[in-house]
Amino acid sequence: MTSKSTPPGLARFNALEEHAAAAALHEACASTAWVKRLLAARPYATADEVYAASDAAMAELTAPDLAEAMAGHPPIGRPKPGDPTSAREQRGMAGASEELKTEMLELNLAYQDKFGHVFLICATGRTGEQMRDAVKERIGNSPEQEREIVRTELGKINRIRLARLVEED
Repeated sequence: MTSKSTPPGLARFNALEEHAAAAALHEACASTAWVKRLLAARPYATADEVYAASDAAMAELTAPDLAEAMAGHPPIGRPKPGDPTSAREQRGMAGASEELKTEMLELNLAYQDKFGHVFLICATGRTGEQMRDAVKERIGNSPEQEREIVRTELGKINRIRLARLVEED
């Protein structure tokens, strides 16, 4: 969203005290380094500036920073109880058959055994079958390939979550 005036959600975010802004950003991404980078660049004139800052911060995350960010995400098919964000993002698994849910659990465990972290994908708008197919395809990647795919997927998730924060009226 690019306009001459600051969207109301962005104006509210810019006006938050630092600890409240940090908490709001931490809801979008669990990486402390990412949160600090976005806080340091406030105030933002447009939502696009927020997204650009997010992308730049994401590109600079170290392996430990990425691990911290991933730790904030539940496994696909098992959203955090009482967390409307993970439930909304994983809606594609909600109506999945028990067979698909079981298969996804097994794939999640195999992926986690190989890479040491949850399978992370921008699940918004994806079906259970698409997520299953993605984990099947990605489990053959090297740890280095997977780390960069995860970085890209986290960036997509962060943009969706930031849009909810800064573009709402």
